[in-house]
Amino acid sequence: MTTTTVDRAPARKAPPGPPGGPRRRLGRGEARWGVLLALPAILGFAIFTIGPMVASLIFSLTDWQIGGDPQFIGFGNYVEMADDPLFWKSLGVTTYYTLAAVPLTLFVGFLVALLVNQSFRGQSLWRTVYYLPTLVPAVASAVLWIWIFNPDFGLFNTILRSVGLPTSNWLYSESTAIPSLVIMATWGFGNAMVIFLAGLQGVPGQLYEAVALDGGGAWAKFRHVTWPFMTPVIFYNLVTGVIGTFQVFNQAYVMTEGGPNNATLFYIYYLYTKAFTDSEMGYASALAWVLFLIVMVVTVVLFRNARSWVFYEMGDAR
Repeated sequence: MTTTTVDRAPARKAPPGPPGGPRRRLGRGEARWGVLLALPAILGFAIFTIGPMVASLIFSLTDWQIGGDPQFIGFGNYVEMADDPLFWKSLGVTTYYTLAAVPLTLFVGFLVALLVNQSFRGQSLWRTVYYLPTLVPAVASAVLWIWIFNPDFGLFNTILRSVGLPTSNWLYSESTAIPSLVIMATWGFGNAMVIFLAGLQGVPGQLYEAVALDGGGAWAKFRHVTWPFMTPVIFYNLVTGVIGTFQVFNQAYVMTEGGPNNATLFYIYYLYTKAFTDSEMGYASALAWVLFLIVMVVTVVLFRNARSWVFYEMGDAR
């Protein structure tokens, strides 16, 4: 009797499941509860963020005085903006402030973070002291600096007089108004310092030991270990700092009202005056969208440029 053998294909192995075991599908009831619980956040984002953005885009195409009816004018507000000297003045003032305040604040914050990252007595106390200025409310901080910058009895001029140096008009002079506000901004380096400090504590200690075994000193450790590991943190603080300085408002509103002679006419303050002083809500909406485009372009340029100097632990993740 002849026995017929049938060749069977080897059984295929099931693909490996997700880590932690097989993934359980959500039931309809669970999915509905998930949507229901997320619905307040979704509605809040749609109503209070997306909705106003769409409305402002529509208003930017109209001539709308508060209390009147919007009149559609197309891109008239944007055309008018090109011939508006105060628009260009506010943009130049804001750019000047950004180029001065952001690098100085990052430098001071990084330097202080390097210092308080060392082991010494009272380390926690000094970290707290350096961070405290960021906890002062914006208006209270502005009032404090108005007194410090007072040309008659302010703290800075009092110190300058006591050592025989010439005094300054600080906020009350066109040439020194923005540098004065840059000094004020640098005083609030605490946020950048804390982020830098967190990044420094994430640098592997064995890399410093390897540099030391190769005969490298403090500069070699900083150049070959600290700096490469800190470039993502520096980049983060750079981007957030640029976005923040393009939206400066409190200093002009509380301290200078855009003066002297529009020397501190920041972009957001100009937008505010057009909207709520001149009641030109359509023109103010156009200003807001131009600022959005400027910040977006600057951010994209920063991200493109970051590929040449920002390093990550995984070389391809840039």
